[in-house]
Amino acid sequence: MAVKASRRHRENASKVDPTKTYPVEEAVKILGSFRKTKFDETVNLSVKLNLDPRKQEQNLRGAVSLPHGTGKSKRVIAFAEGTAAEAAKAAGAIEVGSAELVKKVEGGWTDFDVAVATPDMMRHVGKLGKVLGPQGKMPTPKSGTVTPDVATAVREFSAGKIEFRTDAAGNIHCPIGKRSFDGKKIEDNVKFMIERLRALKPTTVKGRYMQRVVISAAMSPGVAVTVDEQQSAE
Repeated sequence: MAVKASRRHRENASKVDPTKTYPVEEAVKILGSFRKTKFDETVNLSVKLNLDPRKQEQNLRGAVSLPHGTGKSKRVIAFAEGTAAEAAKAAGAIEVGSAELVKKVEGGWTDFDVAVATPDMMRHVGKLGKVLGPQGKMPTPKSGTVTPDVATAVREFSAGKIEFRTDAAGNIHCPIGKRSFDGKKIEDNVKFMIERLRALKPTTVKGRYMQRVVISAAMSPGVAVTVDEQQSAE
């Protein structure tokens, strides 16, 4: 049996033409006009890309610090030793260590959002693939979570730096702010992320690259965003 949409959702949906796409500024205004919930909803960006993630060069993955952040801080741990460990702790890592921290995580402790590591620590961290991989928390160079400068990584991820990657269907989903954000901040974050994805377009992709771009709040309908075809197509 179909679930009946709430009055709020029906009212919000009536403000969007599902057959249209809107310039970023207009899409953000429409989103801002939706009735709000009792909590500060996360605003998300979803992008359908013309990619085949089974091909290594088309399996996009990365990390980015949005111009205005996401409105949410993250709990970061660091696999490091010596001065790097001291710097990571000073930068705000909630746990820092090497083999002993690996053992703790291996034992089931995953009460953190992001794990970063110095390259030399990967000899220990490599064994955590089965634990952290399924949760998307495994440190990797592509996402910027394996780096000699763990202190900077800790600061950036703690402040809301986001990781993104294509799913099996070639989609990318990422948070771009909160409903409480000023509309201009959401606009800036959306445009920044679109340009970042455009810059990562694999050379092997032919035809339209960004097939659909949608912004939505956690409990709202989606609003499709217009993308410049001249820049996103061959």
